[in-house]
Parts: sequence; structure tokens; C-alpha cells
Amino acid sequence: RGFDPDRTLTLRLLRTPHWHRDGLFSPPKRRLTMLLHHRRIGHYPTIVTTETTSALLRRLPGFASRMIHLKHGAGDRDGGYNPKHAAFDLTLVNGPKDKRRLIERGLGTDDNIAVVGYAKFELVRPERPALFANANPLALYNPHFDPAVSSWFDEGAALVAAMGAISDWNFVVAPHVKLKDGPNIASASDNVVIDRGSVAAIDMSYTEAAALYIGDASSQVYEFLRRPRPCIFVNHSGVEWRDDENYAHWHLGQVIDSADQLDAAMRRAAALQPQFEPLQRAAVAASLDPSPEPASERQARAILDFVRGS
Repeated sequence: RGFDPDRTLTLRLLRTPHWHRDGLFSPPKRRLTMLLHHRRIGHYPTIVTTETTSALLRRLPGFASRMIHLKHGAGDRDGGYNPKHAAFDLTLVNGPKDKRRLIERGLGTDDNIAVVGYAKFELVRPERPALFANANPLALYNPHFDPAVSSWFDEGAALVAAMGAISDWNFVVAPHVKLKDGPNIASASDNVVIDRGSVAAIDMSYTEAAALYIGDASSQVYEFLRRPRPCIFVNHSGVEWRDDENYAHWHLGQVIDSADQLDAAMRRAAALQPQFEPLQRAAVAASLDPSPEPASERQARAILDFVRGS
């Protein structure tokens, strides 16, 4: 149980009956995996995880490992600040926004939450293959998986149809990879590609290539805004969003109510962008805490400091 930073530990695959759930986008059930293997997991003195389901390990007899949560995503949705966060001994967050919101909810303290930046930016590839044969600009539509906030369920089909009619733009429709239910929307238009779950949907290929972002509640908007560019948000349910912190990112671009407003919003996006750019830069700084030091190194140092007890 002693820690040796020069020693490499290999954790064997935790085999779990998956009933056709296996792979990157359809993994075995997390609760089942932990219940079947909690003794093996508990053998390790420190557990680092990117999800909060592991909080249930705290309730299992004999489990005494210390747990570190590496918070993934940097969105504003209330679901990103759930009570399970309180189960962790250390939480590593992307930016000061996450730290403040967790503390305000009593889910951590100034001492056990560390701001470490956003390591995913280190995976950005300098060159990306062209998605379309023409030189038209690309727009990304990235609806969330949660029906309570996602535009996909009520407005997705109309939005995709509207995109097909905007012939001087190309569109990639890439719903959150956890969006498994809802309408199975298709398009016959040459300027629309629908990706229901590939590595390109999560490795920032689309957010880097797009000139404009269309969405609702996905945290990928902050990945897109690594470089400020126009955003359009779809308020399909008429939510009162202006004073709601869960929709803070909607202040970073235009907000439309329906698909028939998309074309006009895209036409004026470039002219309106100068008024949004300062807000976008400030929001990214609060959400992702950019730093000359790579986030992966900041994360590793925070983990080592915790393990060593400093």
C-alpha cells in the first residue's frame, strides 16, 4: 500500500457480464461493475475516476480507499453538480466556476477542490481531414442527451431539415454520445452529415473544424469556444434562461426559439460576434482555466501531492 512513483501498476481488466454492452460508447453498467469488483478496487489505497457513480463504493462494508474525482466536462447544467461529489476526498475541476458552484452546494471545500485546467485540449490535432468536398464553412449541431434540456427530441428533425436548405453551409450533426433515445433523424442533403457516435464526436474534431456552433446544454460549447466563434442556442421549450446559472452559456451567442429562425441567425452571426467575443473569453477562462502549464501536468501534480499527503 505504499506509494512508489517509479513503479508501474497494471490493473487487470474487470470482467463484467455486459449483455451486448461493450466498448467506448456502450460500456458495461458501472454500478454492476463496482458491485462485482469492489473488493479488488478497494485493494488500492487511492482511486482516481472521472465519474461520480463510484460514490456508491462509500456505502459498501470495508471499503476504505481514498477517492479522487477528475471532473470531466465544464458545462453549466445543474446535473454536473450532483450530491455524489461530496463522497470524494479530492475533486479536480477544470476551472474556478466549477469550484465555486461545488462549494456553494456544500459538495466540497476550498481545501479539497483543486483547479487543474482542461487536459483534453492537449489532444487537439493540428491538421484535420476535410469533411466535405467543397470549401463552404462548417456548422456543428451538438444537442444534449437529457430530454429535459435537449433540443433533439422536439426540434431536432426541423433543425436538420432547415440545415439541408441552407446550401452555402455544411453541417455536422453530432448529438451527445449518450443520446440513445429520441427520434432517429436522417437527412438526404449533401451538406448534412449525422454522426450518432464516433471518436470524432468526442475528440474535438468537430468543435475545432466548425466555424459556428448550434446547441442547447452540452458542455462541448466550451471546447468549441477555445477559439471564440459564433454560437446559436435553441430554446425549444421557452425556458426562462436569462437569470438561470444553468444556462449561463446562452449569454455567449444568439438564442433562437425554433428551426425557422436558424437561417436568419446564421446570416447575422458574423456581424454580432464582436459583442459576444469578450463574454466568450471570460467564460472560457472561468470554465477551463487556461494556463501555460499543461493541464495534464497540473492534474498529475495535484494527485501526487494528495497521495503523498502534502
